[in-house]
Amino acid sequence: MRLNLVLEQLRKEMTIRNYSPNTIENYVSVIRSFSKYIKELEIDEVDADILQIYFYYLKAERSFSYSSIKLYRAALQFLYKNILKQEIAFDVVVKMRKQEKLPEVLSVEEVQSLIAGTVNLKHKTILSLIYGCGLRISEAVNLKLYDIDRKRKMVRIEMAKVNKERYVMLSDNLIDLMARYYRHYLPAFYLFEGQGGKSQYSPRSIQSIFRAAKKRAGITQKVSVHTLRHSFATHLLDQGTDIRYIQELLGHKNLATTQIYTHISTYRLEKVKSPVERIDLSL
Repeated sequence: MRLNLVLEQLRKEMTIRNYSPNTIENYVSVIRSFSKYIKELEIDEVDADILQIYFYYLKAERSFSYSSIKLYRAALQFLYKNILKQEIAFDVVVKMRKQEKLPEVLSVEEVQSLIAGTVNLKHKTILSLIYGCGLRISEAVNLKLYDIDRKRKMVRIEMAKVNKERYVMLSDNLIDLMARYYRHYLPAFYLFEGQGGKSQYSPRSIQSIFRAAKKRAGITQKVSVHTLRHSFATHLLDQGTDIRYIQELLGHKNLATTQIYTHISTYRLEKVKSPVERIDLSL
């Protein structure tokens, strides 16, 4: 089956199943990449042995991360199961063990430095809102004007991952900052709009804003825009906020996903006394 026809059917099927546009394009990109790898073979001629070699190539030669391998497996599994109607045991083709790695977080002081050093009003508002509401970058660029409820001090967020919505709090200082932003930029539909105001702001532009702010703040650790979301959750936990409430604010389906922040938060550590405190350490 020709690649263009496969991709056309893939897009249609994923759209019918209500997958987000971002996920659809990610799957399409995976299929294109796989098609280049198998070269002269047609996609519907592939068997489990070829897929096994391909995933070994991604892991051993391309050094793909757990999340990238997971995306590739999901895309190819969807293709063969739902489009090509081929039964391939993907749990045999690739077995994955998630690397238990704690997310990087910034301290409150580092976030303060990051935002304070950002003088452009739009850039400051974007970074402040992502941190202050615990947003994913995709959620920030998809915010519409009607999602902001200043009277109730709430922000409505469309959750593309699970096709639901959630609400998060909007602090007074953020409301004041956004009021200044509104008056200066006069957004028409999306909260953050690109050049000319005809489309939503680019995720890549937000990543560039963050990198520049990070450099100005002298932050050397390996962090990204998503670190602001991790920091939001961790700082809430540090304040003693109930973890189930944090789960709702982040839009996590499973509490186990949110509990990773308990390994980073200082809240519980501050309540634990080290046994060394009972030892005389004087010289």
